[in-house]
Amino acid sequence: MNLKNIRNFCLSFPGVTEEVKWRQDRYFSVAEEPFCITDSDTDGGASFKVLEGEFDEMITREGIIPAPYMDRDHWVYVLDFSRLDDSMWTHYIHQSYELVKAKLPKKIRENL
Repeated sequence: MNLKNIRNFCLSFPGVTEEVKWRQDRYFSVAEEPFCITDSDTDGGASFKVLEGEFDEMITREGIIPAPYMDRDHWVYVLDFSRLDDSMWTHYIHQSYELVKAKLPKKIRENL
């Protein structure tokens, strides 16, 4: 997986927007709530939300750390794209999208 593939996959979900913040962070959001964050220029990895029960196991893997400032919400940061295979990337990004979407108000979810 690389930045281009991650970007295309994230933008394939209903209601997703993309925004670059702080000159380098590319945010993929649903109803303005981020579910995946990457560096905007490199294949340096990505952050996403995981299930509470997955968080501790994920951060024990080499190259995966708690996402700075977002770890309390069970976000991990995968340091580079080679740390997960393509099927894992698609699983975790889709799961993150669904976790974030599930927290949105019902009316917003229905409009997606």
